[in-house]
Amino acid sequence: MGPHPAVAAIRLAVRRVLHDVLTDLTDRPAGHSPNPSGGIPAAAAGTLPLVLVACSGGADSMALASALAFEAPKLGIRAGGITVDHGLQAGSDLRAAEVVTRMTALRLDPVESVSVRVGRDGGPEAAARDARYGALDEAADRLGAAAVLLGHTRDDQAETVLLGLARGSGIRSLSGMAEVSGGPGRSHRYRRPFLQIDRQTARKACMVQSLPVWDDPHNIDPAYTRSRLRHEGLPALEKALGKGVVEALARTAQLSRDDADALDSWAAEAEAGVRDADGRLECAKLYALPPAVRRRVLRRAVVAAGSPAGSLFARHIEEVDRLITGWRGQGAINLPGRVEAQRQGGRLVIRQG
Repeated sequence: MGPHPAVAAIRLAVRRVLHDVLTDLTDRPAGHSPNPSGGIPAAAAGTLPLVLVACSGGADSMALASALAFEAPKLGIRAGGITVDHGLQAGSDLRAAEVVTRMTALRLDPVESVSVRVGRDGGPEAAARDARYGALDEAADRLGAAAVLLGHTRDDQAETVLLGLARGSGIRSLSGMAEVSGGPGRSHRYRRPFLQIDRQTARKACMVQSLPVWDDPHNIDPAYTRSRLRHEGLPALEKALGKGVVEALARTAQLSRDDADALDSWAAEAEAGVRDADGRLECAKLYALPPAVRRRVLRRAVVAAGSPAGSLFARHIEEVDRLITGWRGQGAINLPGRVEAQRQGGRLVIRQG
């Protein structure tokens, strides 16, 4: 008799991602290191490649950790784990130590707990996320990991789409989380095997394998927007619209991502054609672009000038766009990151003040 269907589903999802990681390592140009700090990756040093799981101790990440521990050795991959102690709750250090013990029991190696200090920029949820990814990046660089697996499920994806819709940030926000993501020099670092798997499947997989899980009280705290959406918003939508809302939102995310990727590619190609010989943006040429492409060009320019991408919303870019489409002699537009945008002599000047 094979494994329980829930266990089989999570293992298959992880196996597919690990095959993708191995393919990327094989296709990587000779001498290229996935470590931006310049260190030699484990595979290049003659040992097995390392894949880490980011594990909070919750059902999603514990299911992911168990599947990674089962599948990685069969593919010649070392499996390790990282848990991040945000220090936001009493006893968080003891809880992190317990997660380390659980991952070690799964025979993951190396296993680490990393403590972070959570700031305030962007609100508590965004600040915790930024601190967490910073810690994961540091650990992956130091250990020479080829990838870091994250336990986001289809339910998380649906919540992310709805949060993006509420912000009114455009099609990119509606595209949710990518299956593969990362920052400069590490674009393929983060992998999300469970985006097509619902939260209940992950929890069931833990139950049938007798894996202990920890339910973060923040996940049911109405002070957090995502928690309210999870326990009040989505159930209300399903009551009004019927079952299948989560699956529909996940499909919306994928379709939106495909469209957003195509428009981003168009904007990247168009940007060179709207700059003058000195590299300044020409308003007349910007005006001739389709609005969706023009706004992407503007957003790229604002981010390049120093505005944090995570702090830029649709309303910011719309204000900059009015310097092109609704010019009435208005003054400079103030943007996040102390960036200013103003129109001068038919050119759009974007710079930090």
